[in-house]
Amino acid sequence: MASKFDLILRSGTQRGLTPAKTVEARDWFRERAQTAGRRASALAEIKNKRDWVTSGISIGKMYLFQYEAKHKATLPYWDMFPLVFPFGAEGSTFTGINVHYLPLPYRARLMDALYDTVNNNRFNESTRLNISYSILSGAAKFNYFKPTVHKYLNSNVRSRLLEIPIDYWDIALFLPFHKFQNKSTNKVWSDSRKTIAG
Repeated sequence: MASKFDLILRSGTQRGLTPAKTVEARDWFRERAQTAGRRASALAEIKNKRDWVTSGISIGKMYLFQYEAKHKATLPYWDMFPLVFPFGAEGSTFTGINVHYLPLPYRARLMDALYDTVNNNRFNESTRLNISYSILSGAAKFNYFKPTVHKYLNSNVRSRLLEIPIDYWDIALFLPFHKFQNKSTNKVWSDSRKTIAG
């Protein structure tokens, strides 16, 4: 049986929409993902994507994984299921943009800006974001990234890494994978809005 991911992708491509390539396509896929269902069913479906499992990260790709924060007892909040675009790796850690820290409209705006950095226009497995902290902090169009930057310990990743293919980026972007600990989603997103406005 096809997953929600595949059904949304198939429906869009039948309408002639190519994922990621146009603003119209991005908006269409995001809207469908937003109404696709609850976190539990979305997570169950993505965990069955065995061909998405990878053993390591590549800068500029999208990953979903389960995580346990090292300082979980003292952090104000943290995301148990980060959806991350890594932009740096050093030793036993990697740093990236966890889009879950943004409300959906901000998430869409940041993603649209990030698409401007892709390394090619093929929008296939060779396509990745060309991002770094200096690139993100150096342009106003990336302003929404500020509350999303987090460092992750490889040893605290509690699941297999799932590399999300680019065809699914805009679907994954809006599916309810986040699971914030210690505070509500509304509180996290409120803090993020303040950080951006700051």
